[in-house]
Amino acid sequence: MSSCHKCSAELSETAAYCSACGARVGPSVAESLEKRVGAIFTHIPHPHIARRKQQTPAKVADMHPRGNPITRFNAYLAVKITDGVGTMWCAYAFAALACMSLPAAINGGIATLVPWIAQTFIQLVLLSIIIVGQKVAGEASDKRALDTYNDAEAVLHEALQIQQHLAAQDELLTKLAAANSRQT
Repeated sequence: MSSCHKCSAELSETAAYCSACGARVGPSVAESLEKRVGAIFTHIPHPHIARRKQQTPAKVADMHPRGNPITRFNAYLAVKITDGVGTMWCAYAFAALACMSLPAAINGGIATLVPWIAQTFIQLVLLSIIIVGQKVAGEASDKRALDTYNDAEAVLHEALQIQQHLAAQDELLTKLAAANSRQT
């Protein structure tokens, strides 16, 4: 416990005025409340938030290699070939091409039919279909990632609005406490 600087009477830890002589001995309730509220509700934004506001979600084209011209050309060519082979039209064309050799495989018996199925049909036709499926799944994944980003941004916006609301309440409570301490 502390004592009054004027009359040396014992004071409680929360006393703003001495109960014996009435001298002010500590911060007012309003000042104390304002100090505590300010310490509790100080918003410190995460640095990632400021960086994220300045950039949009990355697109696949933005992730291609930069710098070495040969590496850039190879990446460009690989993407173009993958885009071309990864279509259902290409799968239909490969199926038609594979079916041209099917009669010869059937005439050769089981020994030629099994390799034809494994090497020609599965590798040639299903490759394109798998690529198409991966593209569809990748686009869905990109959409989910963008939706998650937008959801997180919305939650952040809501949290900032709640914080502003709380700050306004804190200000009002501080004013009420100050007015109350002046009346007592």
